[in-house]
Amino acid sequence: MDSGLNGAIVLVTGGVRGVGAGISRTFLRAGATVVACARRPGEAPVEVDGRAVEFLPCDIRDPGQVQGLVDRIVERHGRLDVLVNNAGGAPFALAAEASPKFHSKIVELNLLAPLLVSQVANAVMQKQDSGGAIVNISSVSGSRPSPGTAAYGAAKAGVDSLTGSLAVEWAPKVRVNSVVVGLVRTELAHLHYGDEAGIAAVGDTVPLGRMACPEDIGNCAVFLASPLAAYVSGSTLTVHGGGERPAFLAAATASTATASTATASTEEKA
Repeated sequence: MDSGLNGAIVLVTGGVRGVGAGISRTFLRAGATVVACARRPGEAPVEVDGRAVEFLPCDIRDPGQVQGLVDRIVERHGRLDVLVNNAGGAPFALAAEASPKFHSKIVELNLLAPLLVSQVANAVMQKQDSGGAIVNISSVSGSRPSPGTAAYGAAKAGVDSLTGSLAVEWAPKVRVNSVVVGLVRTELAHLHYGDEAGIAAVGDTVPLGRMACPEDIGNCAVFLASPLAAYVSGSTLTVHGGGERPAFLAAATASTATASTATASTEEKA
């Protein structure tokens, strides 16, 4: 099915590596012109079928750089149709040991920077007859405990709240949604999960039997940005392969057969 994004001008922050590169490739496949920003270029070009992203350097925490980035896109292409706020992340650090400056920088990158880029993009989109769409890349860390990345989880919870507020403030011209992402296998997966056996073991904990690939996230971002989601705004789309199996199931000592018998007995009595 045609996504309706052929020829659209799309900005993907952090769109040159990891999940961001997968998002960029998916929009390229949809026929969009993709501008990817980051503080530095990726290790390899992001391209699909001979079409590559346009890279522009930008620190999205800097208001002047963000305004310059959007101005340059509009000067070059005449408009901005879609913004995907993907840039973010956090190294492992226990909340009791991390410094106030560390926590401040994590919140700045993962919450305040997406708000800043969205503000500047919205100013352009509001003046366009076709309006625009903003897709925030959020995380399951915003809705469940995030030990070791507490400030990151809190920031992502803020992104989901921000999504709903901006969707109301900026309607009807601009739609705002978020993709709530679970485990994703990127080129850096080995740093978090170990060797192939470790990566496979982690994937086995997901009900669908694997971690997402970056294009899985890209497909959902393309949907939310496209006319197919024309009546979707202020929503959070959870993309986590079914989530996490409840820990009590692994801890329980009752056998499956015993549990099934108990359930059947209860149903008969009911």
